[in-house]
Parts: sequence; C-alpha cells; structure tokens
Amino acid sequence: MAEWPTPRRIATLSVHTSPLEQPGTGDAGGMNVYIVEVSKRLARLGVEVEIFTRATHSELPPVVEMAPGVTVRHVTSGPFEGLSKEELPAQLCAFTNGVLRAEAAHPPGRYDLIHSHYWLSGQVGWLARERWGVPHVHTAHTLAKVKNRLIAAGDRPEPKARVIGEEQVIAESDRLVANTRFEAQDLVAYYDADPARTTVVQPGVDLGRFCPGPADRARFGLPERGKVIAFVGRIQPLKAPDVLISALAGMRGTDTRLVICGGPSGTGLDRPSALIELAASLGLSDQVVFLPPQNGAGLAALYRSADVVAVPSYNESFGLVALEAQACGTPVVAAAVGGLVTAVRHGLSGLLVDGHDPQEWARVLDELLAAPRELRRLAAGAVAHAADFSWDRTAEGLLAVYRGAVTEHRALIAKRLEAYAW
Repeated sequence: MAEWPTPRRIATLSVHTSPLEQPGTGDAGGMNVYIVEVSKRLARLGVEVEIFTRATHSELPPVVEMAPGVTVRHVTSGPFEGLSKEELPAQLCAFTNGVLRAEAAHPPGRYDLIHSHYWLSGQVGWLARERWGVPHVHTAHTLAKVKNRLIAAGDRPEPKARVIGEEQVIAESDRLVANTRFEAQDLVAYYDADPARTTVVQPGVDLGRFCPGPADRARFGLPERGKVIAFVGRIQPLKAPDVLISALAGMRGTDTRLVICGGPSGTGLDRPSALIELAASLGLSDQVVFLPPQNGAGLAALYRSADVVAVPSYNESFGLVALEAQACGTPVVAAAVGGLVTAVRHGLSGLLVDGHDPQEWARVLDELLAAPRELRRLAAGAVAHAADFSWDRTAEGLLAVYRGAVTEHRALIAKRLEAYAW
C-alpha cells in the first residue's frame, strides 16, 4: 500500500446552498466561495470533485460542470422553493437517498472520501460513510453553541436539534477541519472534539481577482469626494449592519457615505426593509446607499472604492469579506470575534473593535477616516497581510488532511482483515 495515497475522487456535500449561487443573499455566503475555490484547485491537483447540493428550481439540470474536474449534482429533495434552512432537516432522508442512488449508479468504490460542509451536510456524510466504507471529513463553518453565546439582540437562537446534530457529526467524523485555531479550540471545548482529529486549514483569497486598483465610485453612484465605508454581506442581525447605521448617526462628518451591499437572509427576511427604515428614522437616507450583491469584478471594484470596509458581525468562523477587502488594499475595521481576529491583523491591516456599541464604532471610524496617513499605512499592511493567504495553500492543506484520513482508514481495514484471517 502506497504511503499517503491521494484520493482520486471525493464527494463534497453542501445540502443547503449551492456553490453556483451568488454569495451575499439567501443562504449563500463565504461557504459557497470556499467550496468553489477549493474544488477548482483540488481538481488542478488531480482530484475529481463531485458536489451534491439540493435542487432549488425545477429547471436545473441534474449535473452541471462547474469547472474542469468539478461537477455539481442537483439532488431533488422536497419542494424546490420556499424552504428555509431551518426546514431542511425534514428533507435529509430524501437528500441522502439521492446521494446514495448517484453512487449506486456506478461501480463500487467511486468515491475515496466524503467532505461535508455545515451540519446538515454532515448528517448526510455520516450515513454515506457507513454505506460506502470511506472516511468522512467535516467542516462546520459555523457552530450553534458559539453562535448562541454571541447572539445579536432580538435574534433567534439556533435550535436544540442543530446542537444535537452537530454533536453527532463531530463525534462520528474521521477528521474535522477548522478555519482557525480559535474554531479548533471551540470544537474541543464545546463539542468534546478529539484534538488529534482536528486540523486547522485556513481559507484563502483569490489574489488575482482581489488586488489593488483604481477606485470606481461612479460605478456605484457614489460621489468622488467624501469618505466611504462599505459593508458587504448578507443582511441579517448576525452580521450587524444596523450597528454601522447607528454609528454613522454619531459620526462627525456629513460627507461620509455608508454602502450596504447584500441581500436579506435568515432572520433578516422577517423585516427586509428594517435597515432602510432605520436609516430614515435617523435622518440618514441620503448617506446610506443600498446595493444588491455584487459579482467578483463588481465586488473588487466596491472594495477599492471604499476608504474602509467594516465587518461588525457578532460571530464569523473566518470572515472572507475582510480578507478580500484587504487584498484590494482597503483597511478593515472589524469586531474582535471569531475568525476575524485571524483575518484582520490589528494595527497592521486594520482595526479590531471590542463589542458592538455604535458610539465606540463611531469613534473608531471617525478617528481613522480623519487620519489619511494612517489609512495609507494600514492599506499597505492590508495587502501584505492578505498575501499570506491563498486558495492554493488551502487546497494543499485539505489534500494533506484527505491523505491522512485515507491512509488511516485503509490501515484500519487491513488490521481488521488481518484479525479476521487469524
């Protein structure tokens, strides 16, 4: 048996959101970007990737080639539209059936490994692992126990069913991949994960797409003069864009624009116009600009057009927006929580803020925007900091985890066969 064998083909599970969807609205976000980028790079390293996701439209083809060596399989499980993420556990049986049927249509041994993303996918991966006899690698991306500890005021806590589901997946997975050492510590502390089975593989950034360049404020209807703060992400209490609007009300300058780029998601769907109403109630309608989610080129242009990108989330497993913005040469002001402590280098590439007090955010943003030399220094540091992250490195890190899992799995089988022979 060859040492550290490379898997030929892996089954990637992403139940609740497709890598083909536009990040920034609904349930599509950093996890979508992660799956897309690492899948393409794993394929370049010689590993075929088949991504299973739930079909959300009747006209979707069963199989789509996303990139050479990467296919997306749309699994019919429940109504195509109208199901929230919280309703999907009831459809996991149907989804699992679709995944198992897809594998059964091929000769045995089609997949060498399963990599599941988010706890819903982990439940499917747990069952497929038993059926196929292959190792199961899991990435949580977010953890219910951590989210519930850092919940936004008025937001709904994650349900007990999710907590139990995560505990099961974490206990049964062959390997756990954490985005940062802090997430790895959370897995051990709150879920009793085995540290020996938990590996940190940091996400990356597309340094070819997200790089310094000229601002293009006209593209977004922004004035050439004045300061611009940008928020990019799904519109929901967890991401805390309301903190920025309230902070803007307490800032000194009236020539500052706050750009909110994204679409409603999660509990933000309960009141999709809440931020517009908040801005109006504070007399800030002329200073707050709302934009729909942007594609890659548009997103990079928005980052470059901002003086500062703000990430006030109550929790982030990593914070890809912060990394993308820094790669474009834009300093980031972020909440000192979760993965943002890793994604932003305080005092070098941006600033970290303790808590979510709008007055404190107003003070930090005011002082930074009034210091052009400091902005330039942080902009240079942002580019240097982001350069240490790449999706190529992420894919290579995952491949090392895969090889270790496959090697250990095959050794276990050999040991069982040897014991049976005796």
